[in-house]
Amino acid sequence: MAKVFLIAGLGADTRLYQNIVLPEGYEPVPADWIIPAETDTLTTYAQKLVSHYAIADNSIVIGDSLGGMIAVEIAKQVKLQKVILISSIKTADEAPWYFKLFRSVPVYKPIPGTLFNKLGFLAGPIFGKMSADELSLFNSMLSKSSPVFLKWAMHAVLYFNNTEPIANLYHIIGDKDQVFPWKKIKNPTAIIKGGTHIMVFDRADEINKLLAGILQTS
Repeated sequence: MAKVFLIAGLGADTRLYQNIVLPEGYEPVPADWIIPAETDTLTTYAQKLVSHYAIADNSIVIGDSLGGMIAVEIAKQVKLQKVILISSIKTADEAPWYFKLFRSVPVYKPIPGTLFNKLGFLAGPIFGKMSADELSLFNSMLSKSSPVFLKWAMHAVLYFNNTEPIANLYHIIGDKDQVFPWKKIKNPTAIIKGGTHIMVFDRADEINKLLAGILQTS
């Protein structure tokens, strides 16, 4: 059975994938966050995940948002059978304009990591409209996230600098994603009409069909 490693986004854990159903013959392996060193980059952090979860050649990795960027970094270290990005970016030139702004004016730096755990009220305006159940789950994931990880990831994401083409990469984006605008994405595999940054929740049926087609493509 082929292992499919699932990596979540910033402020989330692998409960993010609760509505994702993989085809028969594929084993989902939640790759939850480990605590980073302060000096870790996305590249070195990806190395730690590879070691911690024994991600080997011919594995499959699915990453949502931040998890997609880390999936890209894993793919540069391990010969993955497939790497699938959802609501994410694969190269630095796909990053939105505000990445450059926050690198120049890092207003997030003085904010205590514990405060990030309490920003769930911003989920709707930033990520897209959520049902009460979805908002409750997001708040639970955010409140249980490590403040150390959140503070580190906020910085590390802004310095994602991949410029290399990644083999066997598939990229799914929504045309209503306000975090990573789809028009910046080069050659996406699929654009989900009306899909927001939380479409892994509310458009899971469509994503499941796309994943089935991608996974079963030789």
